[in-house]
This record gives sequence, structure tokens and C-alpha cells, in this order.
Amino acid sequence: MANPPQPSVGYSVTITPSNQDSPTPRPETNLSPPPPPLHSSTGGPRFPPPPVVQPNHIPSPSMKTPTLPSPANGVRTGSPVVPHLSTPPGPPVFSSPLQPAAVPFRTSPATPQPVAFSSGSSLPTSSPSPFSNGLLELEHRVSDATEEFVPGTESPNVLFSATKVLKQKKLSNVPSLGFGALVSPGREVSPGPQVIQRDPHRCQNCGAYANFYSNILLGSGQWQCVICRNLNGSEGEYIAASKEELGNLPELSSPFVDYVQTGNKRPGFVPVSDSRASAPVVLVIDECLDEPHLQHLQSSLHAFVDSLPPTTRIGIVCYGRTVSVYDFAEESVASADVLPGNISPSQESLKALIYGTGIYLSPIHASLPVAHSIFSSLRPYKMDFPEASRDRCLGTAIEVALGIIQGPSAEMSRGVVKRFGGNSRIIVCAGGPNTFGPGSVPHSFSHPNYPYMEKTAMKWMENLGHEAHRRNTVVDVLCAGTCPVRVPVLQPLAKASGGVLILHDDFGEAFGVNLQRASTRAAGSHGYLEIRCSDNISVTQVIGPGEEAHVDNHETFKNDNSISVQMLSVEETQSFAVSMETRANIKSDYVYFQFAIQYSNVYQADISRVITVRLPAVDSISAYLESVQDEVAAVIIAKRTLLRAKNSSDAIDMRVTLDERVKDIANKFGSQMPKSKLYRFPKELSLLPELLFHLRRGPLLGSIVGHEDERSVLRNLFLNASSDLSLRMVAPRCLMHREGGTFEELPAHDLAMQSDSAVVLDHGTDVFIWLGAELAAQEGKSAAALAACRTLAEELTEMRFPAPRILAFKEGSSQARYFVSRLIPAHKDPPYEQEARFPQLRTLSGEQRTKLKSSFIHFDDPSFCEWMRSLKVLPPEPS
Repeated sequence: MANPPQPSVGYSVTITPSNQDSPTPRPETNLSPPPPPLHSSTGGPRFPPPPVVQPNHIPSPSMKTPTLPSPANGVRTGSPVVPHLSTPPGPPVFSSPLQPAAVPFRTSPATPQPVAFSSGSSLPTSSPSPFSNGLLELEHRVSDATEEFVPGTESPNVLFSATKVLKQKKLSNVPSLGFGALVSPGREVSPGPQVIQRDPHRCQNCGAYANFYSNILLGSGQWQCVICRNLNGSEGEYIAASKEELGNLPELSSPFVDYVQTGNKRPGFVPVSDSRASAPVVLVIDECLDEPHLQHLQSSLHAFVDSLPPTTRIGIVCYGRTVSVYDFAEESVASADVLPGNISPSQESLKALIYGTGIYLSPIHASLPVAHSIFSSLRPYKMDFPEASRDRCLGTAIEVALGIIQGPSAEMSRGVVKRFGGNSRIIVCAGGPNTFGPGSVPHSFSHPNYPYMEKTAMKWMENLGHEAHRRNTVVDVLCAGTCPVRVPVLQPLAKASGGVLILHDDFGEAFGVNLQRASTRAAGSHGYLEIRCSDNISVTQVIGPGEEAHVDNHETFKNDNSISVQMLSVEETQSFAVSMETRANIKSDYVYFQFAIQYSNVYQADISRVITVRLPAVDSISAYLESVQDEVAAVIIAKRTLLRAKNSSDAIDMRVTLDERVKDIANKFGSQMPKSKLYRFPKELSLLPELLFHLRRGPLLGSIVGHEDERSVLRNLFLNASSDLSLRMVAPRCLMHREGGTFEELPAHDLAMQSDSAVVLDHGTDVFIWLGAELAAQEGKSAAALAACRTLAEELTEMRFPAPRILAFKEGSSQARYFVSRLIPAHKDPPYEQEARFPQLRTLSGEQRTKLKSSFIHFDDPSFCEWMRSLKVLPPEPS
């Protein structure tokens, strides 16, 4: 399957943003051609080999599937509508200005997205059938319910690095390109999967699920497993007079299904009302802030509680040298119980707190005025210590927050379990480091024992994160201000609990939006991801927000060779990068992959989401390369690379590794130029090297971001991020404002910096709006262009978490360097190269081109073409 037109080639996408006066209309969209969605291509095996097990790295073919209750399903959940801030103002709700597939995090696209699989199932022709009579190849008809399944592509939840697999082991395992998939377990799509409210049929040999591609014996109802070829019974359920009858069973008519089991089937489970089932949100607030920061924080907190659904239960804890737990029972004044911050709270003190007369978790509808009075009562720090030297007992505060979330449930008898819908949340609003009490570090880096104390604090915080996860509580740490928060100490806490750590410039708009999105993003709990592959394909590495699951399932399934990963939480904003390789030459015409995601959703239903993918196996290298999905391949390569870039010196080494990777792909799959030592990069992978060049010089591996803490936070976000956000963090998206309020998508080259234009650059965690000097001089036009660009930026990032900061500046300003540094310096290339890779130049007059050329300042960064030639590789021709 040939790759669709690639955005870097300079094709034009015209976008009309929403009307400024009405926040919800659907903009007119003219695409020529449409921007390709993030396709499924990944770089798989190791290059060079990564270490065996790391925090975000879950390899090991010896892992077994955990024993879980029969997958049964309940209600499918979409992400809740994200309310928006009133003060400070957050992005208004707009409809997407682009095709739904191109907009990250859109939970319910406006038009159904094709979820494509080849229909029909048959045994590979090269594999002799063990059944002489009665085995019917079930030729699945595409029923009304599965119209959206288009042969040759995959579910949006699973994006492969190539839509075909090479049969030859030696070539398919070339580590520089590799093979793999991006798996988004919690991603909700529209239309959603078919729901089945009964136990699934599973292979008694390997544990795989009966599926769309299984072959059925109509007379006996037996089905053949696509993973291990074992024949299994169906307890008579698959007995049918004709194959058409079987098309009424969801698992045999769709490769993407949810098995649901609701709570009333669980012994010992006590159903609770919806208001009590909603998991609580506890704010843990730093009270050591100076007045300007505190004012911004108070505005964000007031807007946050105003945006919460009425049934949401909220708690408020503040920390400095002591921990203050606010009591919602007092309506006239802000009242708090105070605990010491230098030690962990004892069981006695927590019991006295929980069984006392205070109310520490209360639904918003009953306590909104009290919450506002608490936030208004916060006062700025009065002592004369610098920000970094103030005593903050963050560790103790989180222990107390966990205690009030758990409440007296530990004392409930007869095995009755108190269970919230989804994960509880602790959201930390921090303005400085944890310097007092458990898990703290000294105020100064010059402390003689600082390295040891930091290491001890990191371990303590990691254990606290694991304890929070054990209690189904996610800890998100939102930091803001200019004081260093000691990211290495706080990161293990967020990571181990399944949460995130985010840095902000201040407690203003972006912080307020992230506060809202952190609390409202749907999160399932008790999640496991199982991966099964057929035909000598094995999983070599899994990168993402999970841990290896150490549960042996041999008692249930004799030969279960699946990889099993315990997910820390199940959210739409996450994905796993799965790398695979071939153990031997593939003899079949098709290979099969099955992904089973088992979790409890926010409605307390146990879900088993089963996605089965069939890919053709081919001998032709050209056919394989044409099926490679450059964007997915680049994201997987990036995640494998970033996993090993733990500090700035590692990042430099990884840039060299990327250079070697590009050279190796050209040597293995490209062609040598006649009478030359140069290799031509394969034309089928025309977009891949430019994506890797963006990765090499961007904030993840380059030197754009100044402080190592910022790089560390970006790397951790990227390793867990959804496929859409991951792509944007690797390579920015460039959109130029046009007359009439439309936008044209262009390659992210500095040739877009045309003085009479406005440009939006979306780089995932940052969105920049650049106004050319000529345009900025025209007050009316520049105001209209800026408003249109800001509207587009807010629409593009409407559902993104973390919400990016949106910066606007004029050409030549000091802030414009953020924008310029993320664009490829294509002005250094000869004119024919510029026109080939940036066709929009052809629309400029000679005078405009001269003016554009004279506006660039010389610096040493190579252009994309110069970099490729320095590697002795000719860049691929733009397609």
C-alpha cells in the first residue's frame, strides 16, 4: 500500500477557523490533499540493544498473563466533556478545524473514522489444514454494524509501523527500521466497539480470544485459534446452519469488541449511588507562595471548582511546615485540622481525623461556597526566606490526602470492598521543592550529603507512588513558577502512581486548564494489556505507562506465551510502543496479532477490549517498504531512543545513534549511486528522515530547552503520550494564515517566516504564533490574523493533556527564538532544493523571495539536506 501524500512535501491544507463570536460552529474545511492521519508504522528492534528492563520498558517473552476474572463488559465510557475556565479564561470549545483524524485527543470525531481490517478469515494457504471435512472458511460479510471496517488498515487503537510483514527473518529484523505498533488501550473511537455482555470464548491452549478471523466448524461449533491453530469448542454457541447466522455474533463480525461484566455479578460487591461512586479529587496546595503567584493560583482554583460536575467529591489540603486539612462542615469560616509535617501521620492521628466531626471530602453541590471561602483565605508567605529555602512537607501532605480518601474503609467487615468508579485523584499544586519531613531534600545543592539524601528521597517518593497506585489513586504534580522543584525527586511519585508531572511558567491560564483536564480525564483502573502474536513473531520491548505483570497463567492455559503488562491507569492520553521481531522465516500468507485490554472503567464495569489484526506477509522488499507508515515508525524509533536518553550526555549519544540509524536504513534498503559512495535513501520512506531530523534537533534530544529538569519532564511525558501527541512532540506542524481566515499547512521550514504572514506552529507541548513584521505594522490586519491564529491554536489543542502553553510574538522579538529554533533552516539550501521541498515558494514574486532571503541570520545549524549529505546519504525525492 503506497504511502499517502506527506505533509512535509509542501502540499496545501486550507483551514477555516471558527467564527470569533460564536464558540461552537463547525468550520468549513478545504483539504487538498487531506493531511494523512498518524499512520501505523514503527521502528521496532533494538538499535543499539536497549537494557533489558527499565521503568518505561516492559520486555521479556517469558512474561505470563495474569489470572483475571472472565472478561465481562459493561458500559463503554468516553472522556467527559472538559469544562472550561472562566477565570483565568481557558480555551473555548470549538469544533475541529481539521479532519477529525488529524486532531489529537478528539474523543468523538464528527464523522466515523474507518477502523480497518481485511474482512474474511482463512487459513494461510501455505499451512496445510488439519481438517479434511467440515472446516468452513468463514467469509465474513460486512454487516451494517461493521461497515466502517475497511480492508488493509487497523483500528485507531492499534497503529502498526507497516501494513505488511516481511517473510524473511534477516530483513524484517533490521534493527535500524524495525517493526512494531503503537497501542492506545484507553482511546475511545466513534463509532465504538461492539459490546458483548457474556464471557468470551478463549483458546484452551494459548488463551487467545475467538475473533473475526477464526475458522468455524458449523456442524460442531468448534473454532480454530488464529494464534496457535488449536481447535476449541464453543459450548454449542457457534453451531449454525449457515455462515450468515454467525455474522450476528459480534466477535465473529468485528475485529474490535468489548466484553462487559457489570458489578452485580461480583460476589461481595455492594453497588453504590452514582454520586458516591464518583472518585474523589483532593487538591494538595503549596502555601509557601509569594503574592503574585498566589493571586494567579487563587484565580485558577476558583475557576476549577466552578467547572467541576456537582457530584464530584473534593478535598483540600495545604502544606508548608505543617499540613492543614480543610473542614467543609464549617460554612462561615475556613476551618482546618492541622497535623505536623516533619513526620508521617500516625494511624492514630489519621483515625482521629477521619472519625472526628469534620467533613474532609464533600460533593461540590454541597460545598462550593465553602471551597471558594477556603481559596480566598489563603495568604502569601510572610517570612523572609528565598523560595527554594522555605519548608514544604509535600510527602506528609500526600500521605494525609491518601488517608482521607481511603477513609474508614479498611475497617469494613465481611470482605465488602468500598470501590470508587475509576481512580481517585490527588492533584498537587507546587511552587517549590519538598524540603521538610519524609521524602525531602536539603534546601541547598551544596549540602555535603545532598546526592545520598536525594537518592533516598527519590526512593521514598517512588514507594509513596506505588502505595497510591495500590489504593487506586493517581497523583498528578502540577508545578509552576521560577523556583526549581527538584524534578528527579517528584517524578517517581507521579510516575509510580500513574500520574504526570507538568511544569508551567506560572499559575495562570495553562495551569488552570491543566488543573481542569487532570481532574476530568476518564481513568480506568486495574488494567492489564496482553499481547499475542502468531507465526514466529515475538515482542521484544514495550515502552509506556506500565510494569511487567508477574502472574503465571499456566493452570488455565497450557501454552500461554503472551506478554502481559500491568497498566498504572487506563487513559485516553496514553499509549504503549510495542517492538517486535521475527524468530524464523514466516511461511504463512498472513500473520495475526491480538491485543486484549482488561480494566475496570469509571462506571465500575469490568471491560475486556479485544482487538485482532491480520497483516499480509510478503516476500517483496519494495511492497514492504511501501506499506511502512513513516509517522508511526518515527514515533516508535523516537520512544526507543528517548528511553535511553536519561541525561544531556545521553541525549548527545542518541543524536549520533539517530545518524547511524539513517545511514543503516539507506545501506540496507536504499540504492548506491553509480560511481559514488553515496546511498540514496529509499523513496518509499520519503517522510521518515525528516521526522527523525526534527527529533534530533527538537526539544526532546536537541539543545532548545535550557534546563535538564525541563528535558526530563518532556521525555517522561513523551514516553507515555498518546500517538497523536507523540507525533506532534517529535515533529511540529506548521500552518500559515491566509486571506479570508483560512490556513495552509506547510513544511516546518524557516521559509515559512514570510514577513507579510502569520504562522501557527504546533509542537505538542507548546504552540507558537508568529507575526511577520510587515503584517504586525498593519494594526487592523494583524489583530484579525492574531485572533484567527489563537482560535486555531485553541481548537487544535482543545482536548490535549497536558494543555500546551500558547505563545504569540512578532518577528524579531526576543521570544521569536523559540519559534525559529524549531524550524528546519532550509534557507541554506540551493533554490531548486527549496522549491522541491517547499513548493509554496513558487507563489512568491522575485522581490518577495529576495526580501525573504535577506531576512535570515546566518548560523551554523545544518539544513535537512546538508545533514543527510553529511551522512553520505542522498535525501529522498519529495513525493
